[in-house]
Amino acid sequence: MQLPRDPNVTRVLVAAFPARLAGDVLSVLAVMPDARLMPLQPFEVEVQGETVAIPSRIYNEEPEAAWERSLTRTQQMILHCLYARHHDGWVRQRHLEQIMTSDEPWVVPFVVQLAGEYVLEILEVIGEGLPDLAVPGAARRRQYGEFIARNPAFFARTERRVVSYWSEYYRWKYKVFGTYPGPRWWKPFGQPRQSTWARGCRATHRLRWQT
Repeated sequence: MQLPRDPNVTRVLVAAFPARLAGDVLSVLAVMPDARLMPLQPFEVEVQGETVAIPSRIYNEEPEAAWERSLTRTQQMILHCLYARHHDGWVRQRHLEQIMTSDEPWVVPFVVQLAGEYVLEILEVIGEGLPDLAVPGAARRRQYGEFIARNPAFFARTERRVVSYWSEYYRWKYKVFGTYPGPRWWKPFGQPRQSTWARGCRATHRLRWQT
């Protein structure tokens, strides 16, 4: 298959990964069907000292399984990361499940971004897929901790979104915030700051963290 015809799409998707992976990203794009629309609103984060810009949504259809199997392991992980930004929530979840066990630092922002979204099934996948974050000294705990430390504004925004979606859509099901799947993965890194709670919740409600 050929690369996406629009060079702007190529440029945007290559920018979602560290520069050393550019060749692998191009190999992935070569098996992806052309995008129907431009990727939506990239957000910037820092990964091990390098800034990447990850699209909020992509609109490419999924490639055929045979094309995916032709990729290397790293390239398959890149493909799963990109489709974790797909506009269809079921597609995002399916590809998220494939990256949860990765120990690559450039995968982390794709997981954390999904943790700030509203699809409950995705939040459950993340909460159940990162048990080692609670283990002191675990490699992925250090990895996620480093990412959070390098991207405090991004993490704070993710916290606010989690609180906001809980308050708006899931408070009826999870009366206590601490029982909601959204914040489960970040508990080892501390509770949300009071300012985050205040901005994320309606003023008429009191957020309770206790489980």
